[in-house]
Amino acid sequence: MSSGTAEGVCPVTGQKVDLAVASLTDPAIQAHSGAYFDAIRREDPVHYDEKLGMWLVSRYDDIVELLRDPITFSDKHGYEKMYASGHFEEFKQILEREGGGFFSDAIKDDPPEHTRVRRLLEKAFTAHRVASVEPGITAIIVDLVEELAEKAANGQVIDGVHEFAIPLTIRVICEQMGIAQFNAEKISAWSMAVTAQISKMQDREHMLENAAQICELQNFIIAEMKARENAPREDMISDIVHATLEDGTKLEFGEAVSLIRALIIAGNDTTATAIGNLLFVLATQPEVAKALQDSVDDDRLLNRFVEELLRIEPPVRGLAKMTTREVELGGTKLPKDAHILVLYASGNDDEAVFECPRKFDLNRSNLGKHVAFGVGVHRCIGAALARMEIKVAAREVVRRLGDIKLAVPAEQLKYLPTVATRTIKELPLTLTRHA
Repeated sequence: MSSGTAEGVCPVTGQKVDLAVASLTDPAIQAHSGAYFDAIRREDPVHYDEKLGMWLVSRYDDIVELLRDPITFSDKHGYEKMYASGHFEEFKQILEREGGGFFSDAIKDDPPEHTRVRRLLEKAFTAHRVASVEPGITAIIVDLVEELAEKAANGQVIDGVHEFAIPLTIRVICEQMGIAQFNAEKISAWSMAVTAQISKMQDREHMLENAAQICELQNFIIAEMKARENAPREDMISDIVHATLEDGTKLEFGEAVSLIRALIIAGNDTTATAIGNLLFVLATQPEVAKALQDSVDDDRLLNRFVEELLRIEPPVRGLAKMTTREVELGGTKLPKDAHILVLYASGNDDEAVFECPRKFDLNRSNLGKHVAFGVGVHRCIGAALARMEIKVAAREVVRRLGDIKLAVPAEQLKYLPTVATRTIKELPLTLTRHA
């Protein structure tokens, strides 16, 4: 099963890119980066983007080599260099003054410090635990799909991002965290504020606005933690507040705040992007929608559909690293403290690994080889939960809805200004309910 491309013909961008002037800071390239990434892979696989001030690693094998060496390629230093887009000191002071403190992300530490918190979080995302929450998540998704069908029956245009993808993932993560009373719009705003810190596209005015949002988020988290200190519940916040690590120690206060913050944000932001991508693909590629419909009662094929979706439309475009020593990668010598953007989306499009990469093909022999969730010690901790949410969303959408189409030309869609993800801002759709 594939996306219906003529036999033997691969979709290609067909665009020429001048790497001397092109940059990932260009909103047009952020929205449609395929041709830019193709040019980098062909001409300069470890490419320095002058305007971005980062080395772009584009080929699959180089990405995997880099990710498997977290000591040479530091996650912690690469992430911190991105933070607050050049306004870090002022940002930090605001959080210390108004947000309970500045708490660096414990999950972004390098080994061995990273290992102690990683093992703790892995317990929250075991296959058994993810399977146990699937019925509840299915009920949330069915409710939202039915709401979409009802609105569509009344002639409304649906926003697939704000009326489905975002509320879905926020409801799921809040249920897992034990946050009973929540404002979905506020959590969405908090998520965008945190994500903006690694966008490389934030000016001072937006930094100040986002810092205020993050202060709100942290004060909310601290209040939730205090409520569980003497009265633990069956939820992830209680698990973190009362956790004992393998070495017998407890998490420090700042570590606990940062982990809860990471779970709230990562648990809804990137998964919402993935589900927005799902709806976009279904609306613009009828052959793929038909392939999903034909697979919907076959769990194995449904799993394959999710993997190919993650490969061809990964929710994370690229994340930062920093070299801790001089090193050669992909034939390019990188100095110590080189700031790197690892282009997961480009790796997933590497023709040397994925034949005809722009073709949606459920029959790929190496379907699970994509790097959408990363590789190695920093591989996405919530990958199993994200996969399950995407799978259930795909299944319930095609079971209950049909004739999903864009309500505007695809060229009119806008994307969030960030190099980290490729996130559709709004996704106007028309659709019908299956009889």
